[in-house]
Amino acid sequence: MQFSGRRRKVITSPQVELYGQALQFYGQPPLENMSLSEFESFAVDRLKLLKTIENLGVSYVKLSDDYKRKLDNESRNLNFPYRPDAVPDDRKSQVGPSEYEKRRKDHISHFILRLAYCQTEDLRRWFIQQEVDLFRYRFNGLQPKQKVEFLHKNNLQYDTISVEEKKTLQDKLVNSSHNVSGITVEDQDFYKVPFQDALDLVRTRKVYLKAGYVYIPHQDIVAIVLNDFRTRLSKALALTARSLPAVHSDERLQPLLNHLSHAYVGQDYSIQKNVGKISLEQIDSLSVKSFPLCMRQLHQALRDSHHLRHGGRMQYGLFLKGIGLSLEQALQFWRSEFIRGKVDADKFDKAYAYGIRHMFGKEGKRADYTPYSCMKVILSNLPSQGDHHGCPFRHSDPELLKQKLQFYKVSPSGISQILELVKGMHYQLACQKYFELTHSIEEASFSLNHPNQYFIESQRVLGGGKDIKREVGTPQRSQENSAARGSTADREAAAAANAAKDLPEMTEDLDSFFQDA
Repeated sequence: MQFSGRRRKVITSPQVELYGQALQFYGQPPLENMSLSEFESFAVDRLKLLKTIENLGVSYVKLSDDYKRKLDNESRNLNFPYRPDAVPDDRKSQVGPSEYEKRRKDHISHFILRLAYCQTEDLRRWFIQQEVDLFRYRFNGLQPKQKVEFLHKNNLQYDTISVEEKKTLQDKLVNSSHNVSGITVEDQDFYKVPFQDALDLVRTRKVYLKAGYVYIPHQDIVAIVLNDFRTRLSKALALTARSLPAVHSDERLQPLLNHLSHAYVGQDYSIQKNVGKISLEQIDSLSVKSFPLCMRQLHQALRDSHHLRHGGRMQYGLFLKGIGLSLEQALQFWRSEFIRGKVDADKFDKAYAYGIRHMFGKEGKRADYTPYSCMKVILSNLPSQGDHHGCPFRHSDPELLKQKLQFYKVSPSGISQILELVKGMHYQLACQKYFELTHSIEEASFSLNHPNQYFIESQRVLGGGKDIKREVGTPQRSQENSAARGSTADREAAAAANAAKDLPEMTEDLDSFFQDA
């Protein structure tokens, strides 16, 4: 892929043929020139689409009417292709300029995010899962004829069984395949596929298995296609990772790709609209009511040991800054806590006060650092032994996480739901479920991406929809409440485009681009 300062579109014959298809395996990379601004725009829009898919996959049954309707709307809003059956019949076979641009954007943006999300195993796993879900949604939206054409164009040579074999196996096929009757057996194709290529169907007992082969009705061939797509994409990401050194040599692309891999699409919490609205006396009670689990964990660790390591101080300190603590309040808060431990006032002023002023842009490069987002907490600066930062849903042992949730009076059924999300690596959604359970609401009206977002939404729920109010609270310093303030490490884990660690490397224009996205 080449990029130039001026937009110049070169469309080759292979590209025209490629975009003539309603769906593709992304086997052929883009060949045209494009501007860096378009590169950024395409990448951010696709990231928004994939984040929507992740959230919908937990909130709704995949491919249910609600799921498809919401994904249709998001695809339309972001100018991506959506289900062909959402287009009038007389236009389904046409590829006009508008549809062509959507398919071009879909193609290019996929390859851009490949570059950003091939860098680590966690990033690759997340990207593959969302792309597979997107592919499933699109493939199921194809008409039967389009599905057959797709299989043929992509050399998916699955053999259909003969009429005689269908008659011989009719009873077996009817009894083992859902939505198949004696009548429909004769009217549809069945594919004979090695069972290892259809493990999902075998596991759910949706197909007939004989002598190492499964017999799959035409409407269920999507499971095989998805397996093929997943395998191809996994191999492609591994190959892409090998080319990263060459890509990172481009000074324009390296910061952008790093930004994308840690980016979340949401509000910028660097603007302190609430400065002065939070008093030091309120922090203890707020940690119990409105802190995400990651911050609650850090607060308890600080109260118990009167100290946090650098990673914890950065994560928790920037969070407190984001919810409205001023520099003067922050210095007072950290000093009073540290001198309760093994640090005297003089040592604190010499060794720790500088770091706090640095967070607020008063020292060093004077960058006004922003609170960590959830992706930033999940993917960077992993906690080691003795650390308390990070995301509890990502970095805690499942049994320890279960104990924390039990201590915080989460119901057994709620704990099971959270642990199931954690098992599926949906860490932000697990935190959102924790929010719903601890605030006694059926379904959150927002998509959680940031610890400070968690706090703001909590205050709105507790305040009946009103903004944060300052109220004089009394510190809760008993041993029981000190323990209750404990486990808070998650919501900071969501992809911070403007994380403190990354800011010096990013250009000012690029930072503002992601903040405004």
